Amino acid sequence: MNAPFAPIRTLVRLADMRDPDERSAIERFIAAHPQGTPFHLPAWLDAVEHGTGNRALALVAERGGALGGYLPLSEIHSPIFGRLMASTGFAVDGGLLLADGEDGAELLAAAERLATSHSCPTIELRGGPVDDAREGWALRTQSHCGFIAPLANDDEAQLTAIPRKQRAEVRKSLANEFHIDIGTSPEDRAAHYAVYAESVRNLGTPVFPRALFDAVLDRFGDRADILTVRHEGRPVASVLSLYWRGAVMPYWGGGTWDARRLRANDRMYYELMLHARRRGCARFDFGRSKTESGAYHFKRNWGFTPEPLSYAVWTAPGSAKRDADPTSAKHKLQIALWQKLPLALANRVGPWIARGLG
Repeated sequence: MNAPFAPIRTLVRLADMRDPDERSAIERFIAAHPQGTPFHLPAWLDAVEHGTGNRALALVAERGGALGGYLPLSEIHSPIFGRLMASTGFAVDGGLLLADGEDGAELLAAAERLATSHSCPTIELRGGPVDDAREGWALRTQSHCGFIAPLANDDEAQLTAIPRKQRAEVRKSLANEFHIDIGTSPEDRAAHYAVYAESVRNLGTPVFPRALFDAVLDRFGDRADILTVRHEGRPVASVLSLYWRGAVMPYWGGGTWDARRLRANDRMYYELMLHARRRGCARFDFGRSKTESGAYHFKRNWGFTPEPLSYAVWTAPGSAKRDADPTSAKHKLQIALWQKLPLALANRVGPWIARGLG
């Protein structure tokens, strides 16, 4: 009599991100997965670790030697906001990637054990499938929205695709004497960081370490660049963008106080649309925004339709929920005070705080 068939077990383990073969297998899995994003890539985990000091980790699920699941994680440390496992850190996406037939339960259980062993009472997955009935987990489907739209076939069509009111602002920006720079040189990086740091200070948010931006640019190569708008030789708006599967993703962008008067941000995003199409992109991914925030309505004004994003959060039993939301009432006073800080002081203290935001 034949022995009964023994089902192949799923093995979940920590990936060795220093092993070139392991990294290559993970990169192939991401490339073949329809929900793969640049924020799943080992390059993103590396950049976050190098640029912020937050450790890169990754869990993999294997069945019969084949990769069936992957969960990238950044271990975020903050003396202000507490400890967090984020998938992935400093990203708008991430979360579980599962092959057909995998349910992810063992990966999530392993993530909970890993977080507990690393004294992280919170896990946040920015995308990916999670059963809302799983104990300890809560789904958020209304807190943030994503914005993606196709790019037009030529410059004039791109302009006319913008809704009338916003199109008028872009036309006004086209009448201003701007110079557009695109690249990743030291000059491009310095201009971008100066503009971005001022922009987030004005919003009441600590700026990320410059090392994070440099690390992303260095590791992404031709899949990332900076577009800067200059007026009378001064950078007034700048954006660092990622390129992924035919889409441009303006990721870290902002403008100085003069940018609004000059409509430099309007010009920046329009120029990025044209630049992306010339690079061969077919879609403009405007990223995520807090629902009903100013950025949310700004993107709607450009004609983008908000699509709710699904985030999942695990809180360890007996632990308080982590609150690092800049729009929460708890942080309203701190934001107001931060907006009043001298820029030099904000830029000195901000990166120390921001590396713990995740």
